[in-house]
Amino acid sequence: MGKFNFKEHPHRRFNPLTSEWVLVSPHRTKRPWQGQQEEANKEKRSEYDPNCYLCPDNTRANGITNPKFKSTYVFPNDFAAILNDTPEHIEEDDLFKYTSIKGECRVICFSPRHDLTLPEMSVSEIKNVVDVWKEQFIELSKKYKWVQIFENKGAVMGSSNPHPHGQIWANNALPNEASKELISQQNYFKKNNSKLLLDYANRELDNGERLIIENDDWISLVPFWAVWPYETMIIPKRDISTFKELTENEKLSLAELLKNHLTKYDNLFSTSFPYTMGWHNAPSGEGADECWQLHAHIYPPLLRSASVKKFMVGYEMLSEAQRDITAEQAADTLRSLSIMHYKNN
Repeated sequence: MGKFNFKEHPHRRFNPLTSEWVLVSPHRTKRPWQGQQEEANKEKRSEYDPNCYLCPDNTRANGITNPKFKSTYVFPNDFAAILNDTPEHIEEDDLFKYTSIKGECRVICFSPRHDLTLPEMSVSEIKNVVDVWKEQFIELSKKYKWVQIFENKGAVMGSSNPHPHGQIWANNALPNEASKELISQQNYFKKNNSKLLLDYANRELDNGERLIIENDDWISLVPFWAVWPYETMIIPKRDISTFKELTENEKLSLAELLKNHLTKYDNLFSTSFPYTMGWHNAPSGEGADECWQLHAHIYPPLLRSASVKKFMVGYEMLSEAQRDITAEQAADTLRSLSIMHYKNN
């Protein structure tokens, strides 16, 4: 049978953050692809769209008119998934358990420009977004246990409006992914008296094989246990549990890293690269600050080109996640890409 080759033979990788496994099948990258092809989004948008609900001075579906905002703008989601006036209720039936939930949902227009995604904005404009993330987290974490800041970019990721924007969902319950991450980080801290993700980031800095970008304060990388083909994480190099602790310099360097990192995504297939990006701050009221390291997950669906995406079906839905291209191959590809946006070449 010969000797096991990490780069050639199928194997499973363990995610210490969620205690889940992913099947890696690097040999499958050699197979011919005859799967679904989708049209790449080549739409050119104008700076302002009079029919867009998110552009300045336009009226939204609920009749409210946006102000003539000049920078990042936040407003309550007109069709919120979570409401702050839901009556309290708990049903403890073992087979039909449920509980009410309270919270708030907000929309963040990154800029007044209808045509600019984050990688196409200037560093100072992205810094405005980071400032708002911090402000919103500080406000909402005083009232709610979990504050989920995220962006769905592109129609393929469920974005219902092309105007570049993100969202915040804050609620009084700890969701599934956060619960798994909290348990894993608590257990690691009890065993090692150090933070799981901070130790992991330092190991990745030493190794360099999955690193994409490093600056004074942050790193971006393809995690060893990545599921999506070009999945990445962003982690601060300093011990930081939430946005509340970020300094002005750290916010600026995060804006710089985001611009360069997301530009590499767009450059990969010369398209406005779709993804879901979300920040995981330490939950409030859980005593998690000592074990929790602030981080972002970025999950993009594209696999082979601007028109071929990864599907989570079959084995993935019924057994466990599976990927063909290895984390190391993905990181090497992303690392080699320019930080000059392809539209500017």
